[in-house]
Amino acid sequence: MTELTTIERDTLDRAANEPLLDQTQDWAKVNTGSANLAGLKTVAGKLADAFSALPGELQLRSPEPSEVVASDGTVHQRETGKNLHLKVRPDAPVQVLLTGHMDTVFGEDHPFQELTWLDDNTLNGPGVTDMKGCIALMLAALKGVEASPLADRIGYEVVINSDEEIGSPGSAKLLAEAARCKLAALTYEPALPDGTLAGARGGSGNWSIVITGKSAHAGRNPEEGRSALLAAAELALRLEEAIGPGLKVNPAKIEGGGANNVVPDHAVLRLNMRPETPEDQERAQGILDRTVEEIAKRREVGIHVHGGFGRPPKPIDDKAAKLFGLVKECGGDLGLDIAWKSTGGVCDGNNIAACGVPVVDTMGVRGGAIHSSDEFLMVDSLPERARLSALVLLRLAERGTL
Repeated sequence: MTELTTIERDTLDRAANEPLLDQTQDWAKVNTGSANLAGLKTVAGKLADAFSALPGELQLRSPEPSEVVASDGTVHQRETGKNLHLKVRPDAPVQVLLTGHMDTVFGEDHPFQELTWLDDNTLNGPGVTDMKGCIALMLAALKGVEASPLADRIGYEVVINSDEEIGSPGSAKLLAEAARCKLAALTYEPALPDGTLAGARGGSGNWSIVITGKSAHAGRNPEEGRSALLAAAELALRLEEAIGPGLKVNPAKIEGGGANNVVPDHAVLRLNMRPETPEDQERAQGILDRTVEEIAKRREVGIHVHGGFGRPPKPIDDKAAKLFGLVKECGGDLGLDIAWKSTGGVCDGNNIAACGVPVVDTMGVRGGAIHSSDEFLMVDSLPERARLSALVLLRLAERGTL
């Protein structure tokens, strides 16, 4: 354990004394389901006001166009919210990316909308952990660093997107642009309740596979029909056979069909695939391509594959290991035992790592039961993790390297 310098102690104290809990509760009281554009607009404004305390150029960036496939197979443009983008000191010798998301999985009509204290240190509420509290501590750490004598040595970009929970379709380009030429990245997904971080992550791909067959009377001339529903079912079963080491496959939903006396000429298969490594992803793509081609030919149906691997696998390479080592060192100097483990979950950290930038993507609060109405925040982790982030940023500024 290394004793903190005076600059480090002062910076960490400033970060820990920011209004972390008040901001978390204020932002979490506004529903920001990924499709709730009004709620996202409100919170984006609140975040812009809060982050304007930092220097640099702040914008609310419009999303890139993205598409969604309806249950009838038609393709529509998907609307997503604006994304906060802050750029500070782009000419500083050390450049870092910090990212988070303002959207949650809880829509406007979801019953989980209220904040509830479970005990003096545990707050239950939509997005308190994933990730309104995490955004608050990110801001606190940056404000602490800005007040330090080392501020001029570090520049950074902040991206807080509005569509992470649906795969970042409108913000992926912004994230990739912001990742360019960065020494390191910190993404503020929550840590586990015991403080464990996510290390290596598998990847994830999502597809809507539209199948077009030929209708016919189910009793008079069914042999003249080409069932899109049966083709979708066969595709789902064939892809299930690919499940094994390095690859998870989930045919999640089949939509289509109609009256009992009509051979169905339309179906949509919703599919998720999760490879552990880049090699597994390449293998999975090959399996999907071959299976689609074979079934389309054998059943004489048209198949249009919409989607792809939006989150590539994130292995721990040498640079990522060094960044994790720095976080562990800083945690040790604060009396925190920082550990990490591989996980099957995905986030924007997958995409940042694919840009060649080392990333620790669980720099947020300690909490749990995310994506459920039991989601909870351990409140004492707000100042704890703000101090951790501030120390990591200071040491990157001071050392100029991993």
